[in-house]
Amino acid sequence: MADEKRDYYEVLGVPKTATDAELKKAFYKIAKDNHPDLHPGDKECERRMKEAGEAYEILSDKEKRAKYDQFGFAGVDPSYAAQNGGAYGGGFDFSGFGGLDDLFNMFGFGGGGRRAKNGPRPGEDISIGVSLSFEEAAFGCDKTLNVSHIELCDECGGSGCAKGSSAETCPDCHGSGYTVTTQRGIFGMTQVQSECPRCRGKGKIIKEPCPKCKGQGKVRRQRSVNVHIDAGIQNNMTVRLRGQGNAGYNGGPAGDVLLTVSIRPHEFFERDGTSVLCEIPISVTQAILGAEIEVPTLDGNVKFTIPEGTQHGDTFRLRGKGIPYYHASGRGDQYATVAVTIPKNLSAEQRELVRKLDATLGGGAGRPRKFGKKK
Repeated sequence: MADEKRDYYEVLGVPKTATDAELKKAFYKIAKDNHPDLHPGDKECERRMKEAGEAYEILSDKEKRAKYDQFGFAGVDPSYAAQNGGAYGGGFDFSGFGGLDDLFNMFGFGGGGRRAKNGPRPGEDISIGVSLSFEEAAFGCDKTLNVSHIELCDECGGSGCAKGSSAETCPDCHGSGYTVTTQRGIFGMTQVQSECPRCRGKGKIIKEPCPKCKGQGKVRRQRSVNVHIDAGIQNNMTVRLRGQGNAGYNGGPAGDVLLTVSIRPHEFFERDGTSVLCEIPISVTQAILGAEIEVPTLDGNVKFTIPEGTQHGDTFRLRGKGIPYYHASGRGDQYATVAVTIPKNLSAEQRELVRKLDATLGGGAGRPRKFGKKK
């Protein structure tokens, strides 16, 4: 059978120099990914669990690992493992392994989460949105927002107990919030922590609950939050307001408010990063002769001279008239694209004047050229 087995180091995906911590981490990952709670009835996951359990049982034992390194599978045959209480070749006991939480507790990867339920923990974050105008996003603004959040009950101070009473230590877990049971698993008998069913992990029992919060120690309220939006913020950016979220647990800090920005479209401006884009209509005469025109910007109208012979679609840069840089000094630029307006419904006299002008210009529009290429 030895020739049918995979090398134990290969099974766990670790080098032969792997430390105990690396072996433990590798086995934990395989066990978590293939746990029967996640894959009920999956024979392939069961096979991988058994294979990884066998590999870890051997390599985590210094004596067995040394024999395996020296003699291979011959040094760790089933009779040898059985004499030392191992699970080598003895079948993987899923029924005694417990759930995913037991796996976490066994290896110390998050198992303290149950114990931490009785200790200080931060409150939950709150996600809300705020709508800004184009100008508010460009130059920054101050907003007052109404946030629904959970805060400590002012009647009981967060204890959950009615006035004049106090919580009692849970007699089942003695205040720890968890109980310990012994189960048979892949390493023999294993102690597993689980949430105390009587106090639900709190470690205390409230016999006289506060009438205002019903023993929860917290209430939900609306609260005004003042926030400053920095200049140059972009659409869908999120601003974190630390400590403005839901109240923490057992003296832990409050969570945060996550404020996601949405920018309303402008009447004629568009934004491309820190650049502002707009289109400016001009007459045929202005395009031919050049002219001084007024261009709208975020700072108000500015005068700009377009040169003689300006073509439809020509774009001009107005330096420093764009969006301020976010958390930095300086600003982007504005790009104004001209759109030559062709007059309609000309009178007979106007048509004749246009024909005369065209005749003096030689007539025609010039030679064909590649699409999109300007003359």
